[in-house]
Amino acid sequence: MDLAELLATRLLVQGNSGSGKSHLLRRLLEECAGQVQQIVIDPEGDFVTLADAFGHVVIDAGAYSPREIEELAARVRQHRASVVLALDELEVEQQIRCAALFLTALFDAPREHWYPALVVVDEAQMFAPAAAGEMNDDTRRMTLSAMTNLMCRGRKRGLAGIVATQRLAKLAKNVAAEASNFLMGRTFLDIDMQRAADLLGMDRRQAERIRDLQRGQFLGLGPAISRRPVAVNVGAVRTSGRGGAQALIPLPQAEEGAMEALLTDRLAEAASAPQPVRRAPPPPAPRADLEEAIALPRVLPEVKPTAPLPEPVAETPRPAPATPPAPEPGSGGTLEEIVREIALAEGASYRPAATLFRDFAIRCRQRAIASAHVDLARFRRMFAFAISGLDQLGEAAQSAIAGAAEGVEDDLLAPYLAILIAAHTGSAMPDEEELGRLYGSASPSRVRRLLEHLERQGRIVVREDFGGERSITVPMIPAAA
Repeated sequence: MDLAELLATRLLVQGNSGSGKSHLLRRLLEECAGQVQQIVIDPEGDFVTLADAFGHVVIDAGAYSPREIEELAARVRQHRASVVLALDELEVEQQIRCAALFLTALFDAPREHWYPALVVVDEAQMFAPAAAGEMNDDTRRMTLSAMTNLMCRGRKRGLAGIVATQRLAKLAKNVAAEASNFLMGRTFLDIDMQRAADLLGMDRRQAERIRDLQRGQFLGLGPAISRRPVAVNVGAVRTSGRGGAQALIPLPQAEEGAMEALLTDRLAEAASAPQPVRRAPPPPAPRADLEEAIALPRVLPEVKPTAPLPEPVAETPRPAPATPPAPEPGSGGTLEEIVREIALAEGASYRPAATLFRDFAIRCRQRAIASAHVDLARFRRMFAFAISGLDQLGEAAQSAIAGAAEGVEDDLLAPYLAILIAAHTGSAMPDEEELGRLYGSASPSRVRRLLEHLERQGRIVVREDFGGERSITVPMIPAAA
């Protein structure tokens, strides 16, 4: 295969599952390793073994945030590092979004980093589907744009796309049409054989040959392969994937009833144990020429996502409780104590501020406590201090936290104070359910918008990786000694 011509004309590989596509890609990568930069988008984690034999850097996508993935892609182009983007620890839609971000960042690299590179995308029908399926519309637009840029406009930027798919019918036409080199493996459906034969310039009778191809056999055509269709046998490789063995393996021998006992032993105990969280392993130490991915400030404990709460509660204010009974004469109290009583009442944060303020005024009159100097704005701040627990801290902590929260809108104050308190005391951050309660909403999406708003203001830094873990850093306040 003419490598220089391949860089200019791109390659499309098609074949049914088991036809040897991954084996062909591995052979190609091994034979040109060291001659050209290689970037592999690997949804199944099959190509990570290239790191041991050829020094590829393995990027475990689940361990990085979207912004870090983009920065890594930029550095990959800058330092001409051969990498494998391993996506196997992510859910399908997360895989697609991660690959789209990575490919887009490769494409958007500055002109001085437009070095030649092979970009291999296995299972390309996932990242450039011909039909929408169950994928989110935004995700589909993002990934189609990234794959189209790679195959249509990548050549001038030094990016040579090599895409492998099970069926041409599953792959977006704009992506498939830009390849000038083709390697067609075994396929059985008439429509797929006919499309493959059309690409190879074969008639219908010759198309029958495609059905008879063995594993590892392909029909090739293109300027980097041959000007006429030619039979290709893929040779041996030095590395192997992490898939299961293909050969037959004898079944284990067991006495009668022993296998059933092995399957059912302590089954109830195992079923009741907490399920392990699907999580990517920590990223390997990168090579010196790749640099550290991103230097992050001290990160506080993760905010664990919770299951969505029922929407009907989200925006419906709860009815105000009955007017509290008058206390015994002489019970007295302070304004802060009355506000704390209101804040501790069940569902208080879901009630309108005007209703809470009216309740506050009634309680003050019943206890003969002057409250005329407390207007609605001041009451809302006092309520936020009480419901977040700030009024339970020492004066020094209250002063530091209140100063850091200066200027925050009244309706956002309570959840932001809870975040500041956790940062100051070093305790776990409030989860989505607790933030929703303080915010007065049971809608997870509103809580996420709240965090995004605070981040845009520069008051917090939210880091959420593709594995689903979220952490919050508060740069404005130091931890308690």
